[in-house]
Amino acid sequence: MVVAMALPRRCVVWFGRPAGAERDELEHSGWPVRVADVQASGVGARNGDVVVALADLRQGDDATLQAMEGMVAEHPGVPWIALVSPETPAHEPRVTSILRDCMAVFTSPIDLPRLRDALDRLGQGGVPARSKPDMPGLVGSSQAMQALRTSLRKYAPVDLPVLITGETGTGKEVAARAVHQLSPRAGRPFVAINCGALPSNLVQSELFGHERGAFTGATTRRIGHIESACGGTVFLDEIGDLPLDAQTNLLRFLQEGTIVRVGSSQSLRADVRVLAATHVDMEKAVAAGRFRQDLYYRLNVLRVQIPALREREGDVELLAQHFLDGFREHHDCHARAFNVAARRALREFPWPGNVRELVNRVQRAAVVADDTLIGVGDLDLPVRPGRSPVAGLDRARVSAERDALVACLRETRFNVSECARRLGIARVTVYRLCKKHGLALDELAQAAR
Repeated sequence: MVVAMALPRRCVVWFGRPAGAERDELEHSGWPVRVADVQASGVGARNGDVVVALADLRQGDDATLQAMEGMVAEHPGVPWIALVSPETPAHEPRVTSILRDCMAVFTSPIDLPRLRDALDRLGQGGVPARSKPDMPGLVGSSQAMQALRTSLRKYAPVDLPVLITGETGTGKEVAARAVHQLSPRAGRPFVAINCGALPSNLVQSELFGHERGAFTGATTRRIGHIESACGGTVFLDEIGDLPLDAQTNLLRFLQEGTIVRVGSSQSLRADVRVLAATHVDMEKAVAAGRFRQDLYYRLNVLRVQIPALREREGDVELLAQHFLDGFREHHDCHARAFNVAARRALREFPWPGNVRELVNRVQRAAVVADDTLIGVGDLDLPVRPGRSPVAGLDRARVSAERDALVACLRETRFNVSECARRLGIARVTVYRLCKKHGLALDELAQAAR
């Protein structure tokens, strides 16, 4: 977007509507304020200028959010400060994405002296350190996720077994890795084993290892998964599928802290913490005789239930944007966010496959989407009967059309013929669309240099 006039050497580019007192105070302290024009592109800064962008999220209107997203993408080196209020829609994925790029966040009413200090630090090249989340894989702000993170932090330092339960695809291994990373064993190995995928005739060997000649084909000694995790953590996924004979040896290990390789009679001490996970109802498995009761009690010392995605109110959109951002970091795609109908469909879908299904649908949508905003069709999600996916989307459609046109022009270095070919339209249509959206080709090309 283009700022209304040339920027001085120190300037705050304000996205939103500053109050007169806020503007006067900053200008008096040597930080002139320029309100961003959300209709165009580029910050208009000259070489040597010190520019700080200020994201005024107190109103959080769609046009301002779109302008901020554009500047974040086009000018990754510009530092950001955010202003928020209790009414700021922090659960909105686009707002969360912008906040993630901010170096400092101030709440309303603004502490102007602190804001001036932050601006001065940024102007001098000092960037306040942003704390990294201690559980980067567990994304979500719902009460269910907050309670889960609280439990994991309590359990991590205690060197006891943890049984992690939950439906398939909820992220049980992610939770196990978080426990390991927060524990004193974080610098040691984390070994994940899918018990359900182990061949029945090799389960003992895979878990505990074997000696040379222990059975046909055992030509060398093999270290088992538990022994290889010595000093660290072993994660037994789908523990409910472990055969009964292997359950016996696992119980001995949990009781005595020792293992015996197949084909050997020598006990070996293994300093390993055991985390286990299953989607099976363990109480029913014990009652049916499929799982040893004494082993169940040994594993079920500390217990964590991972919530299903449908139980995580408000997290679906946040997760979808998180997965889309992660996909865009490694793949070239047009999609940058989700349109109104897609976000509604994300909220209303029951997600039987949980987070794993959401990841798959988002990645597919990122590949097939032709616009910058992913739609319901790209996600291949059903629409609730009686509700039209296109109702009220005129503004979103116009915005997506403009974004796609600008992106294609930049990719083709503003070659109108090549842009038309890629979009599958005539050259005259490109010029017509530029006029419709108020895009000046010469100015866009110059700003991109």
